Parts: sequence; structure tokens; C-alpha cells
Amino acid sequence: MKAMVIAGGVPQMELLRQLKERKIETVLLDGNENCLARAIPDKFYKVNIFNVLYVKKIAVDEKVDFIITVCADQVLLVVAEVSEMLGLPCYIGYKQAQDVSDKIRMKKIFKENKIPTTKYLELESLDMNEIAKLNYPLVVKPVDAYSSKGVRKAETEKELIAYYNEAKKISRSGGVIVEEFFEGEEISVDAFVLNGKAHILSITNSEKVKDKDRFVIFRGRYPAAIPDTIRNQIEDVAQKIADSFGLVNSPLLVQLLHNNENISVLEFCARTGGNMKWLLIKNSCGVDVITATIDITLGLVPDITPKEVNNNVVVNDFIYCKPGVFDHFEGFDELVEKGIINEFHPVRTKGTEMHGVTSSSDRIAGMNIIADSVDEYNKKLRIILDQIAVIDTEGNDMTRRDLLPEMN
Repeated sequence: MKAMVIAGGVPQMELLRQLKERKIETVLLDGNENCLARAIPDKFYKVNIFNVLYVKKIAVDEKVDFIITVCADQVLLVVAEVSEMLGLPCYIGYKQAQDVSDKIRMKKIFKENKIPTTKYLELESLDMNEIAKLNYPLVVKPVDAYSSKGVRKAETEKELIAYYNEAKKISRSGGVIVEEFFEGEEISVDAFVLNGKAHILSITNSEKVKDKDRFVIFRGRYPAAIPDTIRNQIEDVAQKIADSFGLVNSPLLVQLLHNNENISVLEFCARTGGNMKWLLIKNSCGVDVITATIDITLGLVPDITPKEVNNNVVVNDFIYCKPGVFDHFEGFDELVEKGIINEFHPVRTKGTEMHGVTSSSDRIAGMNIIADSVDEYNKKLRIILDQIAVIDTEGNDMTRRDLLPEMN
């Protein structure tokens, strides 16, 4: 059996390893010759992974049995389209992938099915008469971007105009959505839909950089501190999303806000959470969502039953840095050996030019940390920040330690 994997980041490294453990031959496609997963597959193609015809040709030439990715909704769109063209198995249809990959289509379905979300406008051009129907502050988003690229909070008309133009440039389709801002705490809900029923696996806090207009995640934290009323609403809305979008067997990531009384759904994806999220889920409930995604693609029944893992605090912390050209990391491997860091995963390779912090895609590495309590976590974090460094080509430490505060 042969699989084509599209995209070669951190989660695809784990996907490729698991496919190889199943004795499945692997072909990897990525636009970066030096992508993180480059050395793992049996064969590699450097290609524009969003060019459907290129991807289809390689799939035909390689005689692959299925195409797969994880943690990437825009890539999932390509996987679904090419799989449908070639009659290959995929857990999601192309129309479904379109619905869950385009924020405007998604919002329309939310509205039709009474899924709680903020008031919004779809704008081909910036019409201030239309904008007057909304209340500031406003959130501006490209309809088809990822990792918070181009997502900005506008307090004034001047900011709105600037952020709208920025989002329009980032969007591949040129589509922009403008919505009202909901004041609340952000929660990330990881679930798995099996035979149409949404099973909640892990609920985590998504902690963001304190920036007045950007939305950059620096930490995912389990467990989330939420009241039972919010938990009940989360369970209801996860099922309503599965029903409304026709998800039968699929991973499910829902991002939402709550104010201790009500929730507002930001968006969702029919995929596993990004970057190292699979690791946070596995260490919080014992379910491997990458394994489960492979299973449903192959028509197998996944094991999504939560297990007792006895980890009181599980955290994914992301490392950001100052502008410069990245050269190497220091201290991380030693802290993994000592058990201070559970796992460490670089996101960028040597020679990458870093431009500061504008979106979640600007992270340079991630750490998974397990602790018995918040106090123990904070103790580990202090040791980590004292002993690690991200070094640029000039020999300077690029690490933004200020973006990793202790937890309360």
C-alpha cells in the first residue's frame, strides 16, 4: 500500500512515522525542499501543494492508494478534491471540505443552523454603509488563511481600512470577513466524530500574546477552567456542528469564546489541531488523533475511548523570537533528557529568516510540558527560560522570553 502525504511540518512528521510503522510506502509533497519531514518518506516531491493538477498527476504517476494530511485545513481541501477526482478514500468530501475551509461559507451554515457566533459581513469591497450595521470593535479575517494570518482587531475606521486591505492581500481568493468582537476567554475543543456522534476528547485554554489587535497563540493549556454550564454548551455545539456540516467520521477542532454564561463559535476545522496539538490531546486523554485519522481514511474503526493518563497539567508552549536569521537551538535537548521538557519540536530549519511576531505561524519551536500542578509547571518553566536559547547567525539570543509568562 502507498500513501501520499501533503505538507511536511511537525504533525506530518508524526503522520509519516505512523504510516511507516504500518508498512505503508510514503510519498511526501511540500513546497519547501528543506521541510521538516523531508528525510522521513520513501519519496519526496517539491511542488506547489495547492496546485490541484500537479498533485493529481503525481498521485496518478505514483499509483497511490490514498492521500492524507493532518492539522491543515487548506491542505485538506486539496486532499479532498484530488481524492474525489481519483476515487480514492477520504474521510471528508470535497464540498464538505469547501464548507469547513472557507470562513464565509462556514458562517452562513452557522447562521442557518443557529450555531452561536458573532454578527458578520461578507465584503467584496469595504462599504462603510454596510459596516455601520456592526458594532465596534470589529475583527477582520481573510476567508481562507490559517494560523491567525491577517486576523486583526479594529477599534477605529482607520484601522479597519488598513486591516481590510491587509486581509485582502493575504487571502488567496481575495475574500474578507468582518465580524463583531466577542469579549471572552478563548477555548479550543478537540473532538472526534464517529458514526455521526461528536465525542469530546480535550478542552484547552488558548492563551494569546497580549497585543491590542493581533491574535497569536503562545500556549495551549489543559485542563481548561470552565463552568459546567459552558461545558454543556460546548458538547451541544460540537454535535450541532457535526450534524450541520454532515460529518460522519472525522476529527473536529472547534475554536470558541466564552464569558462564563454563553459561548460564541469563532470557527472550526474538520481536522486535528495544529502543530503539536495531537501530543497535548494524547497526554491529556490517551487518544492518538493521528492514529484515528489514518484509521478512518482506511475504513477502520478508530479507538477514541479516553484513557486514564493521570497528567494533571499538560501544556504546549510555543517559542517566538526577535527578527533575524535562525542558526541553532541551545539547551532544549538537555532539558528533554532531564524530563523538564516532555517533548521538543523545532518548527523552522537553520537559515530561516524570522520577521518577529505577527501570527501563530511565526513560532520557531514548540515544547510539550507535563506537571502535577500549576506550581510545578511554573517551576519547570523558570528552569527552561533560564537554560534555553534560540541563536541567530550573529551569535545573538533571539528568544522572546517575555511571551512565555508563568501560569496563574
